[in-house]
Amino acid sequence: MKKFFTNEIFLGTMIAILSVFTAFVSYQGAMADSEQNKYEILGMQQLNDGNAEYLRANQDITQDYNYFDNWYLNADERPEIADYYKDNFSEALSAAVESAPDTVWTDDYYNSMYADATALWDESDVNFNLASQFDERGDQLQLVMLIMALGLAFTAWGSLVNEESRMRLLFSVFGTIALLAGIIAYLALVPNVVA
Repeated sequence: MKKFFTNEIFLGTMIAILSVFTAFVSYQGAMADSEQNKYEILGMQQLNDGNAEYLRANQDITQDYNYFDNWYLNADERPEIADYYKDNFSEALSAAVESAPDTVWTDDYYNSMYADATALWDESDVNFNLASQFDERGDQLQLVMLIMALGLAFTAWGSLVNEESRMRLLFSVFGTIALLAGIIAYLALVPNVVA
């Protein structure tokens, strides 16, 4: 068993495997960071757009209040003026007046007016959640890369030590343990791939 772990071919193969696996995990970590950045930017854009839509809806609601008041005040005495204001109602206010003119300012009205803002905020939450998942994945990949780099260092040092030395065996075993630990840590990530 000692000859197997201290063999130059074994150590060279370990160095090659650990180097390739470390580079592969590093690449995947960089890709996870890129995806995190992409979804954070999308989330921020949608959050900003949702805030802008919310402000626009507030202005539309204020305008509806004015139109409704003027329509209500003129409905009996000056119907032609009342019609002008009624024609300028938002779709939500028109629907509310048609269904129940005495209870116009309901949750349905406000939900309708804020629907675009709410949809953008919901999309923003989804993208921030995806960014968080990619961030976590990137952190876990960094841990795998650290384990592999340690294994690479142990194996490289082992290859430099005299073949008869116990340190060569120790470094070789540590490198092998690090490779196995890295593979196990990496395989634990596989089910957590973000869609």
